[in-house]
Amino acid sequence: MSTSAEPSLADRLVAALGDSGCGVSGRPLDLAVRAHDASHYLLHPQAVATPGDAGEVAEVMRACAALGVPLTFRSGGTSLSGQALSDSVLVDVRHAFAGAGAVEVLDGGARVRVQPGVTVRAVNARLAPYRRKIGPDPASEIACTLGGVIANNSSGMQCGTELSSYATVESMVVVLPSGTVVDTAAPDADRALRSAEPDLHEGLLRLRDRVRGDAASVATLRRLFAIKNTMGYGLNAFLDADDPVDVLVKLMVGSEGTLGFVASAVLRTVEVLPHAATGLLVLPDLATASALVPEILATGVATAELLDAASLRVAALDPQRPEAIGRLDAAGVGEHAALLVELQAATTEELASLRADAEGPLAGLPLSVPLELTGDPVERGRLWRTRKGLFSAVAGARPAGTNALLEDVAVPVARLGELSTGLVGLFAAHGYEGSVIFGHARDGNLHFLLNERFDSAADMARYEAFTTDMVDLVLGLDGTLKAEHGTGRIMAPFVERQYGAELAAVMHAVKRLLDPRGLLNPGSVVTDDDGAWLRDLKTAEPVEAEVDRCVECGFCEPVCPSRSITLTPRQRIVARRELAAAQRRGDHDLVASLREDYEYDGIDTCAADGMCATACPVLIDTGALVRRLRAEDGSRAEQRGWAFAADHWSATTRAASAGLTLAARAPAAAAATSRAARRVVDHETLPEYGPGLGPGGARRVDLVAPDADAVWFASCVGTMFGGGAGTAFQALCERAGVRLRTPSGPGAMAGLCCGTPWKSKGHLEGHRRMGERVAAALEPDRGLPVVVEASSCTEGLQILVGGAGHDVVDALDFVADRVLPHLPPVPASRRLGRVAVHPTCSGTVLGSTDALLRIAAAVADDVVVPTAWGCCGFAGDRGLLHPELTAAATAPEAAEVAALEADGVGFDAWVSGNRTCEIGLSRATGRPYRHVLEVLAEALG
Repeated sequence: MSTSAEPSLADRLVAALGDSGCGVSGRPLDLAVRAHDASHYLLHPQAVATPGDAGEVAEVMRACAALGVPLTFRSGGTSLSGQALSDSVLVDVRHAFAGAGAVEVLDGGARVRVQPGVTVRAVNARLAPYRRKIGPDPASEIACTLGGVIANNSSGMQCGTELSSYATVESMVVVLPSGTVVDTAAPDADRALRSAEPDLHEGLLRLRDRVRGDAASVATLRRLFAIKNTMGYGLNAFLDADDPVDVLVKLMVGSEGTLGFVASAVLRTVEVLPHAATGLLVLPDLATASALVPEILATGVATAELLDAASLRVAALDPQRPEAIGRLDAAGVGEHAALLVELQAATTEELASLRADAEGPLAGLPLSVPLELTGDPVERGRLWRTRKGLFSAVAGARPAGTNALLEDVAVPVARLGELSTGLVGLFAAHGYEGSVIFGHARDGNLHFLLNERFDSAADMARYEAFTTDMVDLVLGLDGTLKAEHGTGRIMAPFVERQYGAELAAVMHAVKRLLDPRGLLNPGSVVTDDDGAWLRDLKTAEPVEAEVDRCVECGFCEPVCPSRSITLTPRQRIVARRELAAAQRRGDHDLVASLREDYEYDGIDTCAADGMCATACPVLIDTGALVRRLRAEDGSRAEQRGWAFAADHWSATTRAASAGLTLAARAPAAAAATSRAARRVVDHETLPEYGPGLGPGGARRVDLVAPDADAVWFASCVGTMFGGGAGTAFQALCERAGVRLRTPSGPGAMAGLCCGTPWKSKGHLEGHRRMGERVAAALEPDRGLPVVVEASSCTEGLQILVGGAGHDVVDALDFVADRVLPHLPPVPASRRLGRVAVHPTCSGTVLGSTDALLRIAAAVADDVVVPTAWGCCGFAGDRGLLHPELTAAATAPEAAEVAALEADGVGFDAWVSGNRTCEIGLSRATGRPYRHVLEVLAEALG
């Protein structure tokens, strides 16, 4: 907080709030990292609030009103139009509105009540057992939250206008700027609104009648809202609802937090059609593809996603690209364009009928590559992953130092060809090379991406001229300047151009009616400032080689174990950008503050688990940045100590095992001693002893088998932390007739390690030394699979020696593929009813989760993966050095397990695939998590 004579805004807000506090912070690091979102605008808040419930949101709104300062709501931060930024008070509602109870399934899945901090993917995961989903299906589903989806009236790839947020929101709990909380689902909601807010109630009636009484206004609204349209306020609310409380619900959708806060909402859901066939229609060029959309839609396809040549080139670079795009390598794309189409059906028979009707007409198109409609879930998943990650992938491939500007517009489908050719002409006329067009062709909705710099007058003039011409093009085609990304700052000055003076006046009247002091998200949706869209633009100077491709989309955040305690990967990256900017400005006080707080928030509490890379469309592993920073921060003595440990690893692991065994005899005393010692010793140096660790394990021994089928690289985790995974793996292999030996080269197995401890801590010399030892030990066994029974160690060993040609395999995959088929089935008397499964971050990176589930299914009738599962944050010893990280990371999953058990869903076992993860989950849930191989071996007897 500020120590100057003039109190900071954060200080004044805290004082105004009193005892509640509402999580207000003015810490420079918090302000810096929360300033950024996925848009190309940047404003720095003076205070950040994180209210815990609707009541606290109302307190913050009343306090800001008393101080006369604006506030803006932020949730997932995936918004692209600058509608979630503030240079005053930023109210972050992601975490408090995403916990236990944030999703409530109603009426057997027919409806769902959601809070604003929960992501689309999380809601759909909860609805999956009912074969239902919500209507909006934005490509950013992994990260975008329901608060943003409703605030922007987000739609997506398949929902069109009929299943959008506007069409499917049934009721909501709204916090108005006055602090009044309105539950529109209450039987007397309209009367309550009239009683609590009489001027608002009467004003909505007056505006309703004004709109309905103007035939030109009605015609304009009907025309523009017949297509996807998120430009300005949804004044169609005055045509589609009669009572003010119902009008209020519809006005809140798409209002971008400028009229109030949606604390929860009930949405009608839609059926998930379980059978689908997906394919890529590759056509000669963009003009041909666009012009053929009406003909393609006539075949009955549910989707038609357009990808131009530039999109295809970027998609072809993805190592996980689908086969259909793999056949079009970057050199052979040429001017081709493609349409991703999908047929969907409730039954296999219905799908077969749809295919029979569609394949002939589709094959008759001027295709450049034969069409293959696939029902394979893996290949379909790759096709959709390509499409959903396209913005971030294309933006990530942009030239260094440029900003990625993504716009979305819509026109009637019949005029889509004119729109696409018109945009290409504008790119050429204004000198935008490498621009990209993609989008939802079935809805006449195109996205286009430009790479632009905002650091010169010439660039700004070009950008302004292009946008002016683009506005003329779209409006000349009876289109809308915003289809689904929200108006934001970028298009607010053009609202009157699209709607005319009368409807623009009504929108301003709506804003004044609900927010008379103009304190909610000023400058978004409507504005009197014609030049607002050309200010506060974000620059993108290169800072860190590991992460410069980041476009701040936030896709990484939901999978990050530290997201609710310190920073997310996006925030770790933008903090480095803010630090570099402060250094360039010579702001030494800010530099010192950011560096001091980043040490713990950015470096110490990063699990460096690679989960961020699994969600990132451009495969950025922020852990690589953190590991380098740890290497740079590490002292020479620490580096030498870990290098010494690499040369004496057998003794090191035995010492750790002996220490845990000794501590297990008096755990309370050991815990108290470690806590006392950590008061004077750096937490990065001394682990904390805690419950659930138990005694250490046995020393690893060498196995000799000249005719072995595989090399077992026994994990040292078992020596240090115990557990029976290694014993179980060996027993299962013996029973299946699979012969194992340990590395037969120089050095006993007990002295080898996968290298993860050195890699995660940034101890490069120790990692190099261990790598040399392991490579020498494995060399005589080249050609045999090398199997590891701990997933994190498998991942580490792949990094350590995988490049040398060794086939390193996780024991889960090895048992599922090579051992399980040769084992007898588990006797019925020993089969378990239900098991809870915790997939691991390493297993996710390795692709071993399917094997984990197959093994669990071999021993239990019902296999349950909590929808809230995520990386446990134990990360080797990180859970001992910073147990608060693991506690925060496991809290959502632990809450879900407890809720399931409270609802009568009992479990007979709790399993995972990695010893330290088992410790972390056992601590969090109070349940004995074990390696799935142990449970299988026991069940077989």
